Amino acid sequence: MTIIRTIEDLRHIYADVTEASVAKVTGMLTPEYRSMIETSPFMALATVGPEGLDCSPRGDTGSCVRVQDPKTLLLPDWRGNNRVDSLMNIIRDPRVALMFLIPGSNTAMRVNGSAVVSVEPSLLESFETDGHHPRSVIVITIGEIYFQCARAIMRAQLWNPEKFVDPATLPSAGTMLKAAKAGFDQATYDREWAGRAAATMW
Repeated sequence: MTIIRTIEDLRHIYADVTEASVAKVTGMLTPEYRSMIETSPFMALATVGPEGLDCSPRGDTGSCVRVQDPKTLLLPDWRGNNRVDSLMNIIRDPRVALMFLIPGSNTAMRVNGSAVVSVEPSLLESFETDGHHPRSVIVITIGEIYFQCARAIMRAQLWNPEKFVDPATLPSAGTMLKAAKAGFDQATYDREWAGRAAATMW
């Protein structure tokens, strides 16, 4: 296997960066970037800590984050599996990377920056949904923001209904859990999951 070991060798096989690839990077939200971010109901949050990297899906009704100002995004931490991998990483290493997707759009938005975990009562209360509040809010300071080349989403045909996979053809969560842990009660988990998720969404 031929492996690239230096940046010089890597650059030798790739063309120069285009003007647009550099010009699109800004240090804060432009009105256009804000519009894209506020339209996105889903994003992936990447963090890093002593144990390694983590990438966590985040979604919400409407926008998955709130724009506080051109340099600051607020991400409520809603109910999940209580592993808190992302939060533990942020506490120990504030660096974060975010990728936002907008259903129907081939343009993804990316943010690199830093974050802190806040439990300020007034902030938690401001995200009230159906009488529930997030247990914490991730406060993200934008270092750089830009849109991603659309080719990856276009190649994947991510939003093409004709390419959607029938979930029935995939292993269930219970099946995957049983494969990971012998003796796990797959049937009970799969039977109860939908109702449990609906009752604990927030």
